[in-house]
Amino acid sequence: MPLSRRDFTARTVIAGAGVALTGTVGALATAPGALAAEDAPAPEDGRQELGRPHGPGYGPLVADPAGLLALPAGFSYRVITHSGVTTLDSGESTPSNHDGTAAFEGHRGVTLLVNNHELKGPRAGWKHPVPLTEGLVYDPAASGGCTVVEVRRGGEVAEWVGIAGTSTNCAGGSTPWDTWLTCEENEDLAGKNGMTKDHGYVFEVDPHDRRANRDPKPVKAFGRYAHEAVVIDPRHGHAYLTEDASGPNGLLYRWTPPQGFRHGRGKLRTLAADAGVLAAAKCFDSAGRFVDDLSRATKTGTVYGVDWVTVPDRDARTTAVRKQFGEGAVTRARKLEGMWWADGGAYFVSSYAREESPGAAHDGQVWFYDPKRRTIRLTVLIGVNADPSADGGYDGPDNITVSPYGGLVIAEDGSGLQHLFGATESGRVYPLARNELNIGTEQEPEYSEFTGVCFSPDGRTLYANIQDPGIMLAITGPWRRGR
Repeated sequence: MPLSRRDFTARTVIAGAGVALTGTVGALATAPGALAAEDAPAPEDGRQELGRPHGPGYGPLVADPAGLLALPAGFSYRVITHSGVTTLDSGESTPSNHDGTAAFEGHRGVTLLVNNHELKGPRAGWKHPVPLTEGLVYDPAASGGCTVVEVRRGGEVAEWVGIAGTSTNCAGGSTPWDTWLTCEENEDLAGKNGMTKDHGYVFEVDPHDRRANRDPKPVKAFGRYAHEAVVIDPRHGHAYLTEDASGPNGLLYRWTPPQGFRHGRGKLRTLAADAGVLAAAKCFDSAGRFVDDLSRATKTGTVYGVDWVTVPDRDARTTAVRKQFGEGAVTRARKLEGMWWADGGAYFVSSYAREESPGAAHDGQVWFYDPKRRTIRLTVLIGVNADPSADGGYDGPDNITVSPYGGLVIAEDGSGLQHLFGATESGRVYPLARNELNIGTEQEPEYSEFTGVCFSPDGRTLYANIQDPGIMLAITGPWRRGR
């Protein structure tokens, strides 16, 4: 049933009364200006932008003598996997292009990490593709997939293939039943770009049971498009998915399970291709006016109502899903990226680079979808970074996680310097790490984004990846609750 203007207005009033976001993240940027830098003047045009970090966090970043990762004083890192350096249990190299990652608690103090490898196209184009391990291959022509990394209590590391023969495995997402959903940011049909099977699907990978991953099957019920990330509502079973695509811009999706379906390990692969309902978000403001693109929001605290419009052909046999909707039918966003479920809803990122939108007034957003109120709220707005080659500002948010110490941790994929940075419950930002391995500028963008940011199950270790060449890092230090 569509959300009426009256219902939306009532829910907005309730959401705006005091603190709207509660729990882990708390009052993150619910009021205009909440994420402006401390003591910094507000922009003249009224836009609320992230500025230079002051006050919160762990202090300035200290240069790394090894030239890999700058961290605050008292913090340290360890390389867990490194493409071309570390090897799998098969003896083959760790694949390259690390992307989305999640951490799971294994037996006897073991941490299990599932790591996507964002490799697109034929295997011959990559020096270190995901090995074609027997029984775990979807399309033998494709170069991407996932590996499972086992970090034992004594520090020993083992790695093996979770799935192979997939393409452009990007952010993905974990499930409430402790498995990983790997997402193909790709729309190649069989016969295109050397592929022998259709791509653009979500696959489930079980880090606890290698046998459960044999004979990979796509979850076609989630649709075929340029998938970025996915989260599962643990209460109602809905899946929320982002699409990183352009021409036209991508969509935010919701999949509603069929009546009687119960989630669990291996259950998704049993679904029929047309099971449940796949729908795209259509947003409107408090006056009932349709919002065509999320970039229209220019102030934190902006709230939109959300209706869901059914996808006509989710397998996109002749027309890409995002192109099946006419003007005014759905709300789009440039480069929808990472997601994380917390506080009873889904945080999701809309990220885009300035060169793709000349004159754009801001470089990224984090939204929170509240399924109970059927609203989205702009919680983080990252403004134009005047000098990406210098420390002090951020752009291009991408992967995201909710911290056990409060607030958000965001991986940067913008111009110039690349950071991990935090945003506290009180609405202030701070640096956590800086990539010192490959530093670029807007003129010479030879840099690598951070990806796969997530905490260990016990909250003591922050894992993150430098995508190129493909390095997984474990960061430890004097973590504390933010202010």
